[in-house]
Amino acid sequence: MTKIVRTDAELEVPRVDRALRDTGATLVLLPCTADAHALAFELRDTDLLLTCYADISSTTIEGASRLRGIVKYGVGIDAIDIVAARARRIPVVNVPEYAEETVAEGAVALMLALARKLKPLQREMQERGWAWPTSRWLASDLAGKTLGLVGVGRIGTSVARMAGQGFRMQVLGFDPYVDRDAMARAGVSRCDDLEAMLQQCDIVSMHAVLTPQTEHLIGAREIAAMKPGATLVNVSRGALVDEAALVNALHRGHLGGAALDVFSDEPLARSNHPLASLHAMDNVILSPHLTFYTAEAMRRLEDETLERCFEMLEGRPVLVKSRDPRLRAQENGVRFVD
Repeated sequence: MTKIVRTDAELEVPRVDRALRDTGATLVLLPCTADAHALAFELRDTDLLLTCYADISSTTIEGASRLRGIVKYGVGIDAIDIVAARARRIPVVNVPEYAEETVAEGAVALMLALARKLKPLQREMQERGWAWPTSRWLASDLAGKTLGLVGVGRIGTSVARMAGQGFRMQVLGFDPYVDRDAMARAGVSRCDDLEAMLQQCDIVSMHAVLTPQTEHLIGAREIAAMKPGATLVNVSRGALVDEAALVNALHRGHLGGAALDVFSDEPLARSNHPLASLHAMDNVILSPHLTFYTAEAMRRLEDETLERCFEMLEGRPVLVKSRDPRLRAQENGVRFVD
């Protein structure tokens, strides 16, 4: 009998689970808290793995003797050892397009929330019932501000459209993999030097892919280069930013604020966590990695996840839509969008 394992069961995808069970397969759901030993044990006789956040290591992959494919029901693949999967001729696929507009909307919402001081205002309304227009509550417009995008792929391009056409912001972009003409078509002025771009920005928004080369792309030096009072928004991956340097800059008052939906160490906690002190800061908004989580995006995610699963279960080449070179380097059991 076919066996399927889905990790991160807390992320509910009921149509996926139901459709896979309807094939007659045994579906095993593992929680986010499942350790590497439990995952490796279940994968020993598994045919198909669906994963979102779990760490899929080379050791885990090497012990999965029956594994026919890995479906990341989401975008980022940094937790999967793609090299180990390729060595075993196990195709890996993600679902890169389901939440592009959704996450872009989330990034803009966080920019607005920071600019309008919604976190402390909401607390003031809850505690006192009203807030008078004193200097404490003086907010900022987005219109006329300069936005810097670190990464100008699908989501970054959507943010550029919303910010430029919607709020009349000047949009700058740093992305070595996107040429000047492509950025110009998206309404973005390309910058070749990251630090030089950061010096000009009122808001910096992170949209790069996490790789060994982009880890801590925004470090202490880059944060120091940012304008005093500038804000940082990260809806991509926590490790793109040196979080210790970010915390230091926020506590020193160099930055005007930050809005973070992603963290190197998830889940976040109010104590015993490197970022715990940010909970108490009025100019910091913390979101639990949910900018992707809308009804519309989840329908798209479930639809495409099932398409990829059935391709693998039926022995057909699986469709890879991602442009990520790690996935594009695969040669076995895959086909690519042109």
